[in-house]
Amino acid sequence: MCGQIIRFEHTQTGKNLHSHEIASPLSRKNEVSGYGDDGEGDEGDNWIVTCNDAYWERDGKIKFKHVATGSYLHVTGDTFGRPIHGQSEICAYPNPNDFNYWTTAEGVYIKPTDDTRESRDSDDGHDEL
Repeated sequence: MCGQIIRFEHTQTGKNLHSHEIASPLSRKNEVSGYGDDGEGDEGDNWIVTCNDAYWERDGKIKFKHVATGSYLHVTGDTFGRPIHGQSEICAYPNPNDFNYWTTAEGVYIKPTDDTRESRDSDDGHDEL
């Protein structure tokens, strides 16, 4: 759901998509990295799904706002020379703009359980996945 707090876990390493107030190497905005083990981490792993409709839908343009810093997951346009030549830097940028938009290309869909549906109706309005 839009407005829901989520965590992204890398399927091969088990690390969470994480950000904090440390400067990224190229753009000097907030660094984005992998953190934690097997889904366990801290508040720096929480992102808000930001979209215009009630739900995040396939091919829909969305943004991810970092809960702790208020910054948006962002492609800077700066590229690394190594370890992967030409790889774009991903950071957390303080302001929303066109480089904060993301669309689904591939991934793993996690079907909500009954517990998830029940917590969706809870008072706090979000769950962690």
